[in-house]
Amino acid sequence: MTSGPVDATKPKRAASVFDVARAAGVSHQTVSRVLNDHSSVRPATRQKVLTAMGELNYRPNLAARALSSKRSRTLGVLSTASGEYGPSSSIIAITEAARTRGYTTIVEQTDGLDVASIEEALGNLASLNVEGIVAVAPQTPLLEVLGNMTSGIPFVTLQTWTSDGGVDLAEDQLEGARVATAHLLDLGHVDVVHLAGPGDWIDATSRLRGFRLEMESRGLTPRHVDARDWSPEAGYAAAATIFESNATAVFCANDQTALGVLHAAHDAGVSVPEQLSVVGFDDIPEAAHFWPPLTTVRQHFAATGAQCVARLLDGAQGAADVLPELIVRASTRRV
Repeated sequence: MTSGPVDATKPKRAASVFDVARAAGVSHQTVSRVLNDHSSVRPATRQKVLTAMGELNYRPNLAARALSSKRSRTLGVLSTASGEYGPSSSIIAITEAARTRGYTTIVEQTDGLDVASIEEALGNLASLNVEGIVAVAPQTPLLEVLGNMTSGIPFVTLQTWTSDGGVDLAEDQLEGARVATAHLLDLGHVDVVHLAGPGDWIDATSRLRGFRLEMESRGLTPRHVDARDWSPEAGYAAAATIFESNATAVFCANDQTALGVLHAAHDAGVSVPEQLSVVGFDDIPEAAHFWPPLTTVRQHFAATGAQCVARLLDGAQGAADVLPELIVRASTRRV
């Protein structure tokens, strides 16, 4: 018998449930229980199986499992963002958290202000038999459509909600804004202005409300300047108004607009932080390398993503709220 050269283009056989079982040292029935999120599997055993799946690059046959179990093991992610750092990081975190629970994710992009677009996206997710939906970067119309949804699909949002005169506010964003504003006030600044994000984003209105509440709690009059969007260009364009206001400090609604303010300050000869202290929001990876390095409010996207998935799959057993954290760097100083 002769043998020819190995065909390097021939794909390797995909790992099976039996391969996972052998690698984990368990029965294939146990692997099946893990895939179906059965409560009888001990946590240590579940982790062994999940580790083996990762090492073998195991991919379950979702179509076959959906037919046999009537479950898709799929979660929908409804996003209204267009590449902003916060929402993009949240989607990655949700996807990772879902994967650790044996779920895949399907992302539907929609216009958060267009009811027809939202309904179409939800219809697409429902047709794919998703078991739950996580809404990222919600706007009020999106929340209203989700609340009136008749498909029975459970959903969660990234934020926990509070209300201010009937206006929806994201509680964690509001509290993060208060922390940022308090930092500037504790440094002795009294002439503080907020560079607010787009008014159709609940995160932006929540941060603006948090700023106002903290200023008013100290007996100070809150002032803000509107940015047209979340970009550095918007921050740069708004900076002239901030400089003319004679403010000694500015709390920007995100790090990107703060970057624009830092650039404009350099061009205008305004020294940061000697003449103007600057605080951002998000703690993007580049924030530590701005000049000067940016004081900002860090959002814990990975923990929040895991929290969302836990709430969706476990209900009241989900993780506790994860609040933003102030990161102090060189862009702020005491008056």
